[in-house]
Parts: sequence; C-alpha cells; structure tokens
Amino acid sequence: MRFGLFVPQGWRLDLVGIDPADQWSVMRDIALRADQKSWDSLWVYDHFHTVPVPTEEATHEAWTLMSALAAVTSRVRLGQMCTAMSYRNPAYLAKVAATIDIISGGRIEMGIGGGWYEHEWRAYGYGFPSAGERLGRLDEGVQIMRQAWAEGSATLDGKHYQVDGAIVRPRPLQEGGIPLWIAGGGEKVTLKIAAKYAQYTNFDGTPETFARKSELLRGHCDTVGTDFDAIVRSANYNVAIGATEAEVEQRLETLKQRLTPYVGADAAEGSLAAFRGLPAVGTPEQIVEKLSSLEKQGMTYGIFYFPEAAYDTSGIELFEQEVLPAL
Repeated sequence: MRFGLFVPQGWRLDLVGIDPADQWSVMRDIALRADQKSWDSLWVYDHFHTVPVPTEEATHEAWTLMSALAAVTSRVRLGQMCTAMSYRNPAYLAKVAATIDIISGGRIEMGIGGGWYEHEWRAYGYGFPSAGERLGRLDEGVQIMRQAWAEGSATLDGKHYQVDGAIVRPRPLQEGGIPLWIAGGGEKVTLKIAAKYAQYTNFDGTPETFARKSELLRGHCDTVGTDFDAIVRSANYNVAIGATEAEVEQRLETLKQRLTPYVGADAAEGSLAAFRGLPAVGTPEQIVEKLSSLEKQGMTYGIFYFPEAAYDTSGIELFEQEVLPAL
C-alpha cells in the first residue's frame, strides 16, 4: 500500500488560532517532514470556503500551494484531492500544472473532479450548473489536458470548452503527461470518465461501498475497452489514532472543542461523524486490521488526513511508527 498525507491548509478549520503570517511555515514544515519520512505523496484540497460551514477563516489556494510545495520538497509527490475542473479554464490549468511539474522535477499528480461545494461556486461567480454539465466539463477538460501534455498544444471544439491551438510549453517532465486521478464515485458518469482516462481513481473507502464502486468501475472499463487492473484505486481517510481507545476519543473531543467556536456545537459534533467507526480511527492495531482488509479489496493507495497536524504531530508520529511499517 502507498500512503499520502494531507497538508493542513485551513479548509477544514485546521489552521485556526495560527496567525496567517505563520501559516505557510506550518504547512511547509509538515511537507518537509513527509518528504523526509516514508510518505509517498502530499495532498491539498481545492476549495475556497471553509467547511462544515463557510467562515472568515483562512483557506489557502490549492495550486499556489502546489508551486510552493514543489519548490521546498525534493522527493515526495504532490497532488490535489481534488481540483474542480470548472474553477479554471482547462488549457490554463494544463499550463499551470505543467509549469509546476517542471518546478518539482516531475512530481505532480492531477486530482480532478466535477466540483460540488455550491456555496463557494456561487460566491465566486461560477454559478452552479447541473451535475450533468459539471461532469461534461470534466470530460472535455480532461481531453484538453491530455492533449496539451502529450502534444504541447490543444484544440477542442466542445460543448463546454473551445480551445484552438492553445500552446502548452514546456510540456510536463513526466513521460506521457501528469498522472490523472479522476475523483468521485458517481456511478453512471464519473466512474465512466475514470474508466476512459484515469490512471488513479479516488472514491469512498468504506469496505461495502468501495467494493460496489470497484465493480461498477470494472463494468465501465469493460464497456469502454480499458484495463481495470491498470487503474490504481485510492481512498481518503480521516485519522484519529491513539495508543488506547481512550486516547482516540480524546483526539476527537479536542477536534470538537477546536471547531465549536467557529461553527457551533451541533456542527462540530456532526463533523465527528466523518471519523467515528471509519477505517482510520482507532488504535494502530485496529487501523492496520481495517486497512489490510481494504487492501485485499484492491484499495492500494490511502490518503490520510490528521485534523490536528498543525498543532500536534504525535498522531502522525504514531501512524508512521506502527501503521506504515505494517502495511
């Protein structure tokens, strides 16, 4: 199994209480730690407004962070989970990603999806088109990026995007272009787009749902004539780890206390539902057992989020010492 680590960037209120002038150094230090340890990749989210509700707290922009992380690290791969296609023109995005791939020495991953956070869409003036239109843009945008990276220019007269000889040079350093992670578990459209174009997928990582989505992906691969086994299936996991179950519960309580002043007690408690009972919550032994079972189902790349990372790295350290070596 391979392992990615999310960098705290504010979207999940994971930089609150830290002066904005100091936030980059916190993110940088987490990145440097991962670069020196056994992590395969570093990840950021592509969002503008905080969750579970929009607040005035910082949310740092994903592709700006990609460039900065590319410059300060030397080994670890760098991705976004996931870029919303409609937030940037796809030819422009292909150009940005190619430039950062060169800065990084060929270490960029392209996580891409249709986008979902309606509040930030409307606030930024993007409207909020139907799911069908957002996914149509995803399909056309991926075609543009693939062509741009392979040929150095792109032309497409599509329903949603029209580009005519858009020059994207220099091309990425990576042979064949930047690897594509098609994120999302939409069963009729998103997984079909993944079957057509993706080197990696990213969808729900709970055992029952992961199994169902995997079989649907297999069916789409059969339909479009691609190799299901060539696609790496990944999932994201929120982590609450402790030497004992009591320590795990204390981590969750600390998270609730941090969120409450910004979103209220009910929303803070609701946020814990994204942790309790899920595969990366528990003692190291419990987490290893659950992830091992998922690995047997074909989940061979986990991307892990530690909500306390900006303030306390002891959970990351325990994970590095006892979970990474076991898997």
